[in-house]
Amino acid sequence: MPILQRGRAPRRTQIATDRVEAALVEQYTGLVRLAYLTLPASLSRHRRVLVAHAAAQRALPAARAALLPRPRGPEPGAGAPEDALRVRVLRAALSAAHRPSGWPAALPPPRTVLPRLPVVWGLRVFPRAGGAEEIALGQALAEASAPARAAFVLLHVDGFAAGHVTQLLGAAGVSDPGQALDEAAGLDAAAGPAAEALLRSQEFDACSVQTRPTDLVRRRRRRRLGGCVAALAVATAGALVVLPDRGSEDQPMARPRTTAAGILDADRLTRAGADEWADTSRVDFTVWPARGERSSDGALLARALDAWAAPSDGVRVTATPGTAVDAPPRAPQLLFAGDLDGRAVVLLSDGDRLARYGEADDGRTATLDLARVDDADVTTAAAVTLSRTDGRARYLLAPWVADATTRDLLRPDTPGRPLHVSRDGVSDAVPVAAAGCDRRPVLQLRSSSRIVEHHAFLVMDLGGLSPVHLTYTPLPGHGTPPPRQPREATSSGALLAWARTACLVEPWRGGSVRAVNTWDFAEQTFPEGGGHAVWSCARASTWRGPGNVALLLRPASASVTEPARVVGRAKDTAACSRFGQHVVASARWRSPQGHWYLVAAGSRAVTRISWNGAVDGVRPGRTVAVRAPEEGAVRVTARLAGGESLAEVGP
Repeated sequence: MPILQRGRAPRRTQIATDRVEAALVEQYTGLVRLAYLTLPASLSRHRRVLVAHAAAQRALPAARAALLPRPRGPEPGAGAPEDALRVRVLRAALSAAHRPSGWPAALPPPRTVLPRLPVVWGLRVFPRAGGAEEIALGQALAEASAPARAAFVLLHVDGFAAGHVTQLLGAAGVSDPGQALDEAAGLDAAAGPAAEALLRSQEFDACSVQTRPTDLVRRRRRRRLGGCVAALAVATAGALVVLPDRGSEDQPMARPRTTAAGILDADRLTRAGADEWADTSRVDFTVWPARGERSSDGALLARALDAWAAPSDGVRVTATPGTAVDAPPRAPQLLFAGDLDGRAVVLLSDGDRLARYGEADDGRTATLDLARVDDADVTTAAAVTLSRTDGRARYLLAPWVADATTRDLLRPDTPGRPLHVSRDGVSDAVPVAAAGCDRRPVLQLRSSSRIVEHHAFLVMDLGGLSPVHLTYTPLPGHGTPPPRQPREATSSGALLAWARTACLVEPWRGGSVRAVNTWDFAEQTFPEGGGHAVWSCARASTWRGPGNVALLLRPASASVTEPARVVGRAKDTAACSRFGQHVVASARWRSPQGHWYLVAAGSRAVTRISWNGAVDGVRPGRTVAVRAPEEGAVRVTARLAGGESLAEVGP
């Protein structure tokens, strides 16, 4: 009998090994996808691919051990080989995404810094690019927490029920799986019914990747630097042998220090042709020519490249949220190099990011500012902030900008004033928005007829490298018309709407905002002579994808610039975008007769509004105005034409 017992353990071990190995081979692509999407988007795509494969490959021994018989039963989540592997992959990805307390937000998580197998030398690997929907979903996922991303994948790709997902997340060490599921449900608005198809697309397939070489010049110089350091180390070791003892007492030995500075070559910078922007279908930063009187200053350009590749302690580095701070993967493109307001400024792009390097005339203080611009277009790549001093800013305008004026959003009836721009595209210094709400200056730019006719648009400086594109979506027509698309905020109706919205965008300053759209989704006549009111949603879309929204009520007013009333706010949401086209909002309003009302309105597809709490009721239609007490909570919901229920956004 003892002999039989000794013989069963190896057999069980072999069975467990075979089961897990078979499951790993069968599920490998899905496991890598799960890890890739769970990892933080702050990592470069190259690093996420490698860490995802490492997580899947390292899951095999741990998952096999979890399935072996134990005195106290199997480990949690080890009911099936596939689940054991998923738990181990999730643990690895979640721990890689973890940032210890005090860890700088601009740096990647510590567990993703140290190399693990697999390792790739001399190549960058990354999934193939998807379409606009995949990019938008990826940006929404980047704003969600790692457990929520994992839950979203398990729900939509693996097709698990919420209970099973809760068990897997709990076994992987997630403290609150329920919260992760709730957050994952919010991502449905960014994906809709095509969630599974989008997640299975090539955008998120880390097993079918493209490759490109790292910068070859940088690689060659790195080898030379390594050879020099090795030779110096040998020479230093020899010196340590032959020097007398008193030499080490009287004069301390200088130790060689290696650095990444200088590994990028200023002579290899990419430069676009002067008229390339007029002969391409891609109008963005990639067709900006190199401008500025110091665009041939090799020493300045080398210092800028060194600061980006390996900033020294004397370089202050800033990055907008969601922007990677690692060195460029290839030779960057030079956009500008010149002197402005007592500082030398260099503007570079690696195709996904802008880098603005600045140094004082004394050469002792330097800055490097990084920002994402990976989906820029003719409007969001139309201008870059070169300098800000004393409440004024200078901008470098795109080569396709044929005319530039400045105007104040708080004076919608005042025409724009011409803005002088140098031959290199640098504007005169213009005021920027200050504290308070006395003025809201914007640039009104007009594109050259060589790329588009009669196209003027507004951009506003909200503290980022690139000014924010302002748009406007007017009220819908009668009935249930198709949704209207955002348009340029240059019409009289758009300027009047923005005059009452401009002072409400300050909370979004410096938040990596790409564009702000004001959407008038409903209008209403208030009772007791309350006049005409407009409900709107202002959405600040970030370069990362998710946006922040403010639900606004513009009641009748004697002033065209009286700020709208904020009735709700929400962060990191798809609401009021093309992935969140339905909205309902409510507020308490006091009539000219002194009576308090609950007023509410919904977007074009709302067919019924109900409310309960301090006052209860239901009414068909898109607007409601009922008598209600001044105080007391009221929950407002709406029913859409398709039968779905819709809750308020950030009441």
